[in-house]
Amino acid sequence: MKLLIKSGRLIDPKAGIDGVYDLLIDEGRIVEIEGDISDDGCEVIDAAGKYVLPGLVDAHCHLRDPGFEYKEDIESGTKSAAMGGFTSIACMPNTNPVADNEAVIKYIIQKAEQEGYVNVYPIGAISKGQRGEELAEIGELKFAGAVAISDDGNPVVSSSLMKKALQYASMFDIAVISHCEDLDLAENGVMNEGYMSTIMGLKGIPAAAEEAMVARELILSEYTGVPIHIAHVSTALSVEMIRDAKKRGVKVTCETCPHYLSLTEDACEGYNTNAKINPPLRTQEDVKAIIEGIADDTIDIIATDHAPHHADEKNVEFSLAANGIVGFETALPLVITKLVRPGIISMTKLVEKMSLNPARLLSISKGTLQIGTAADVTIVNIDEKYRVDVNKFQSKSKNSPFGGMELYGAPWATIVAGNLVVSDHILL
Repeated sequence: MKLLIKSGRLIDPKAGIDGVYDLLIDEGRIVEIEGDISDDGCEVIDAAGKYVLPGLVDAHCHLRDPGFEYKEDIESGTKSAAMGGFTSIACMPNTNPVADNEAVIKYIIQKAEQEGYVNVYPIGAISKGQRGEELAEIGELKFAGAVAISDDGNPVVSSSLMKKALQYASMFDIAVISHCEDLDLAENGVMNEGYMSTIMGLKGIPAAAEEAMVARELILSEYTGVPIHIAHVSTALSVEMIRDAKKRGVKVTCETCPHYLSLTEDACEGYNTNAKINPPLRTQEDVKAIIEGIADDTIDIIATDHAPHHADEKNVEFSLAANGIVGFETALPLVITKLVRPGIISMTKLVEKMSLNPARLLSISKGTLQIGTAADVTIVNIDEKYRVDVNKFQSKSKNSPFGGMELYGAPWATIVAGNLVVSDHILL
């Protein structure tokens, strides 16, 4: 059955498209884009008044499978991703066992093919067991299907090991994603170091804990000439250093997350463990810098860092609670509400940050609506308002600080390889 999306405003910066068109899908691929396409023999989706976008691509999430399926598994995680408008997601390797070998990478790929609602691309570990002592077999990971390497959740403490990771990664043309955290400076802190941590009586994590490691990664990238990608940027100085490095020609890309552009450390008030994350929520000055970095393209990607946890891991003292926020189902609405509707960025730039650039980082053929490509499509009405209800999340976990918030632009439909997975906000 052919699928025809009619009268939507198509946005595709790669193809240079921005206008009202019909889009025809046949056998899982985009076959025609025209002003008016006959609907004979087609299933029709009326997208009038809505945006039709290349399916969102998340370059940084946690599916917890294998080993932590009580928090999330590939089925529940991909359902959640589909509800958030994501058609392709890249999952981090901090599973049990760690995704540091061919067997785990292939397990994730095969299970996603059997149970997944969206495309799943595994990220392999930089070091064996994510212990930071010995490089994982990077070539083996790449040939097994890994799209990047990262020890996310843990920093690579050894500068020598990170240098070698960059050098080996360049041989296999695979992206290196760095979790920037100086553990000596973090000193087991549990939230941003500042006014709020002081009045709450909690040990703080200084911004310098991130910034010192960002500086190291920029130096190593410049020294080796190898690209590096900085994960979950959260501080003003990190943005400034990356901006300066790009001007010097350093091959650096970076990402931030919706929570770093929409929340401050104030969200932790009342010991709200759903706002506990690493790196921590920062200050208003940092939020302003993050938004400026997105607007001027210092920040290339907006990723979710979807990090599900069981309620029991959050319903404890703040200092003992797990770090992380579930992100799939609020990411697009937060960006639309905080950046697009106020006119800070255009929908074209949103597509660049949430679809095209992540696809480029991961070297996957996604992020576009070009003729002949897989029909991965997200449809959204940016004027449609709704209230976030965490109990309706498809994720197994509900650890979100955004519950009850009024946002705009929940994805209206998600299409993966020509299959309608979400329609009218309902998972099919």
